[in-house]
This record gives sequence, structure tokens and C-alpha cells, in this order.
Amino acid sequence: MNELHRITIDAEICGGRPCIRGLRIRVKDVLDLLAAGASREEALEDYPYLEPEDIVAVLQYAARQSDHRVLLVA
Repeated sequence: MNELHRITIDAEICGGRPCIRGLRIRVKDVLDLLAAGASREEALEDYPYLEPEDIVAVLQYAARQSDHRVLLVA
């Protein structure tokens, strides 16, 4: 299921950086935590306002950001 609707961008929150559900928890913060080796359960403990679906949304968002077009110039 697509959970990207949980990712919000608001110029008034965290300088317009992608956040989770309008909270002041940035996508990058959760990604950094997971990249450092934390489990999903540990991330949920560190950020009590997060829901399991938020972690899925963060990973979906990151996957979409890494899938960019490759332009070939002749």
C-alpha cells in the first residue's frame, strides 16, 4: 500500500523539508536513524509519535527520490 500521503512539505515546518504528517520529524531524521542500524522498533521508540506506517512512508519516499531519469546527451 502506498503511504506517501503521510509525507508533508510545508514552508512553515522545518524550513520546508519533507516531514511526517506535519510533525517536526523530518524524513531525513528517520532515514539517518535507520541507516545507522536502528530497527523499525527502535525508531518507533525514539519517536513516540511515529506510527509503523510512517516508517513505510519514509522508505517509499526515499526510494522515489533515488529513482531519477537518466538523460543521455549525444
